[in-house]
Amino acid sequence: MSNDTNSALLKRAKDGDRDALGNLLNRYRPYLRILALRYLDSGVRSRVDPSDVIQQTCLDIHRDIDGFRGAHEAEWIGWVRRILENNVNQVIRRHIQAQKRTVRKEAIVDQSSKAHRIRNAGPVSNESSPSQRVMKGEQAVRLAMLLGKLPKDQREALRLRYLEGKTLQQIADRFERSEMAVAGLLKRGLRNLRELGGSESRF
Repeated sequence: MSNDTNSALLKRAKDGDRDALGNLLNRYRPYLRILALRYLDSGVRSRVDPSDVIQQTCLDIHRDIDGFRGAHEAEWIGWVRRILENNVNQVIRRHIQAQKRTVRKEAIVDQSSKAHRIRNAGPVSNESSPSQRVMKGEQAVRLAMLLGKLPKDQREALRLRYLEGKTLQQIADRFERSEMAVAGLLKRGLRNLRELGGSESRF
């Protein structure tokens, strides 16, 4: 992988360097995955692999990069996130259509409302969400990259606890482990994260 900074890769990508764009998107995949997992609830994920949404987002970025008018990484992050959100909306709408014959009308309206909130406010619009403070801007991308280097169970536990705000009991139920075991998993994950990234690894 290139040793260039994200800003340098972005500049080259805007100038038409497709290799630079590919390297940049590889760095962003952990960030996109965290967002996709956050946006797609378990019902949708049972039908759609978040990786498919990420892949479509990367294809859209390759197709539309000439239309990106920003100059800074923060602008790029916002642009990329909007493309992902649009793809999430499409997935949710397809999911709603697939569920119409089997799910009560009230549940469909709830899913539709969720799609509307994402479309109009973006998934980071909830100010009280634990991830509101974390998953914004360039630091969010760095943090996602660091999380991607952790063992899968530690990465997932940290994501559920600090990005989705799940309780220890909820995580224990998901992992089919005790709360004490989950607490130990979180402790090891945080320690490893600090060793990898120092101050950038703080939730």
